[in-house]
Amino acid sequence: MLSLHDRPTKLCDGLSRREVLRVGGLSAMGLSLPNLLQARDTAPLGIPPTDKTFGRAKNVIFLYLAGGPPQHETFDPKPDAPVDIRGPFNPISTNVPGIQFCELLPRTAAMADKLAIVRSMATDDNTHSSSGHWVLTGYKYVGPNPRTIQPTDWPYFGSIIKRYKPSEVLPPLSTVWIPDIMRLNENVTPAGQTGGFMGSEWDPDRFVGDPSQVGYRVNGLSLGEQLPAELLARQKLLAKVEQPFDAQRRGPGVQLFDKFQQQAFDLLTSGKAQEAFAIEKEPAQVRERYGNNRWGQCVLLARRLVEAGVRLVHVQWPREPGDNAVDNPLWDTHAQNADRVEDVLCPTFDVGFSALIEDLDQRGLLDETLVVAIGEFGRTPKINGNGGRDHWGPVFSCALAGAGISGGQVYGKSDKQGGHPIEDRVQPGELTATMFHLLGVDYQSSFMDREGREHRLTEGKPLFKLLGTEPATDKRVASTGDVSRVPPFDPSVNLMQTDFQKVMQLQSVDSPSRPKGWRAMPCAVDGSKIAFGATIVSEQAAIGLHGAVIDSPAVVKQGDVALLAQEVRSPFAGTYTLRIRLRGEASSAADFDNWFQTHFACRAEMFQYTEATKNASNRKALATVDVQPTFTSDEKFETIELTKEFTNPSPGGNFSFGLGMGIALIVEKKSEGTLELAPGSTPLARLRVAEVQLDFVGKQVNEKVKV
Repeated sequence: MLSLHDRPTKLCDGLSRREVLRVGGLSAMGLSLPNLLQARDTAPLGIPPTDKTFGRAKNVIFLYLAGGPPQHETFDPKPDAPVDIRGPFNPISTNVPGIQFCELLPRTAAMADKLAIVRSMATDDNTHSSSGHWVLTGYKYVGPNPRTIQPTDWPYFGSIIKRYKPSEVLPPLSTVWIPDIMRLNENVTPAGQTGGFMGSEWDPDRFVGDPSQVGYRVNGLSLGEQLPAELLARQKLLAKVEQPFDAQRRGPGVQLFDKFQQQAFDLLTSGKAQEAFAIEKEPAQVRERYGNNRWGQCVLLARRLVEAGVRLVHVQWPREPGDNAVDNPLWDTHAQNADRVEDVLCPTFDVGFSALIEDLDQRGLLDETLVVAIGEFGRTPKINGNGGRDHWGPVFSCALAGAGISGGQVYGKSDKQGGHPIEDRVQPGELTATMFHLLGVDYQSSFMDREGREHRLTEGKPLFKLLGTEPATDKRVASTGDVSRVPPFDPSVNLMQTDFQKVMQLQSVDSPSRPKGWRAMPCAVDGSKIAFGATIVSEQAAIGLHGAVIDSPAVVKQGDVALLAQEVRSPFAGTYTLRIRLRGEASSAADFDNWFQTHFACRAEMFQYTEATKNASNRKALATVDVQPTFTSDEKFETIELTKEFTNPSPGGNFSFGLGMGIALIVEKKSEGTLELAPGSTPLARLRVAEVQLDFVGKQVNEKVKV
C-alpha cells in the first residue's frame, strides 16, 4: 500500500502516528471534532423539496480516464463536421431515441437508458495537472505548481468523503485508489490526489498492482504469525490515547472513534478486506466479461470493494508498458488518435464500463452505487498533423449512472464542431457537489482546516436536472451498435494478423488503413494473377516470382520491390522483436539460385509511416536485417529475427512514432537490367511465409515512486 506524503512521526512502542490513525480510521484532528460526520439523514435547506436523491448513494465508483478522452470518439460525435474534425468514425444510435454515441462504444450505447451524459463540461484549462486538479477537487488550482504535491493543496474530494462520510462497514478503507498513483510522466505526480491541507491522514488508501496478473495480492492486509500480538500492542497504545477522555466527557465523536477502532481491529482479524481484494475468486466468465486487461480487472475489483463496504473506489486509468514519455500515452492522444481509440482505449472502456453497469444492475447494487466516468479535459476539435488530437479544456463529456441518476438523457450541448458549450455549461465544482449530495453530504457545509480557517466543501450546486429515481424517458429503441466492430482489447496482441490462415487475399498498400491487417505491393487483387509481387498460396503468403500464367508481358526492373507489411498496433517505447517463419521455394534448387538468389535481395524491416494514408510504400526504415533464405523442397521453415530498442532520444523528451509503425518483409531486385516475363509460364522463385510474430517489452515506470 502506497500513500503520498507518508511521513510518519514515531510514537511510543515504535509505532508511527500514521499507523495508529490507519488502524483507527480517524486522525487526531478527528478526535477533537464531536460533529465529525456532517452528513445528514434528511436533505438540508436549499435542496428542492421535490428532490428525493439526497443520500441515495451508499458508495461511488469513480473511473478517472486520465489523459483526456476525445469527446468526438466517445459521447459527442459530430457526423456533419468536416472530416478533419469528425474523424473517421460514424455515430450509432443508442437504445434511447435521439441519443447517439460513437460507433466505438456499441456495448455502452445499448445501455444508454441507464446513463446521464454531460456534453458541456468545461474548465477552459488545457493543462493536465491544473485541469485535473479542478475535476478531482471541485476547485481551481491556486498554488506555485500544479505538477507537484504540496501540503497546502486543496483536498481530493475522496479525502473529504473519507473524513465526513466514512464507511460504516470498512472505515479504515473508506476511500480506496487503484491501481497506481496519478502521474504525468515518471516521477511527476500532480496536485489534487491527496488530503492536502486536511492532512495526509485523509489521503486515499492506494493499492498499487495489477489484478489481471496471476497471484495478485495487496500488501498490508495479510495476517502474519506475529500480528495478533502486534494488534494487542496497538490496542494498549490506543487505550493510552483515550485516557484524557473520561466517561463524562466522551461525546458522540469519541464514541464514534471507539466504534471505528473496534471495526478496524475486526477488519484486520477477520480478513474481510483480504476477501474483498481476492479477485481470483470471481468466475472466469465474469472476469472475461470485464476484459482481460489491467483496467477491466480494476473495474471488477472496484465492484468487489463497494460490495464489501468501501465508500469510494477511484480507478485510475493505468499506464500500459512503454507508454511513459511518448506522444500518446493513456488517453492523451497527441498522435494516432484514431488508432489508439479504435485498437485500445475504446474497446477497453466499452467492455469494462458496460460490464460494470450490467453487473451492478444484476446484483441490485446500481440503485445504491454512483458511477462516474470522466477525464481531466477533452481533445481538440481539429486533428493535427500526426493524426492526433491535443489538449482541450473548453468542452468535454462525462458519463454518470446509478444511485440518484435519472438515466436516458443528455445534459448540455456543444457546438457543431465539438469545441465549446452552447447550452448548460458545467464546471467541475458542480460535479463534486452532485456527488456529495447523492452521498448525503451537505455540499453547502463548511469545515475548518488545521489553522482554523473555514472552507466550503465545494463550489457550485448539484446538477439537479440529472437527478431522479426514474429514467428520464421510458422510450426505447434497438441500438445500432455492432459489438463485433469493437472486439475486446487483448494486451498481448501487437499485430492484428500473425498468420494467413484466414486471409483469402491480401490488400493493396494503398487500401484504407482500417481494419488493420496485411498489405502487399504488387498485390494480386480480386483473383488476378501476378508474375512478381505478394499473394496468398495455401494459407501462406508468397513473395517473389510466382510462375503464374499472365495475360500480358511483365517487366521487373532494378530497384523494384515486392512488399508484405502490416501496421503495429499502438506502438510505444521499448524493445520489439520481430520473428518471421519463412522458406525458399522454386521448381528446383538450381532455379532458386538462378532466379531468386541471383537477382533479388531480401530484408525484414521495422519502419515508420510518413503519410496519413499509411501507405507502406512510403516509409522511413527504423531497423532492418538482411535475410538469406534457404531453398527447401518440403515444409521446413526457418526463423529470422530482428530486435530493436526504441528509447527516448534525449532526457525529458517524448519518443514519437509519428503516424505509426509497421513491420515488413521486402524482396528487391538488385541485379542490373530488367527481367522480361512474357505471357505464359514465368519462373517460380519466391519466399513462402507461414507466420510473423512481434513481441514487445515496454519500458516500465517506477511504480514505487515517492514524493
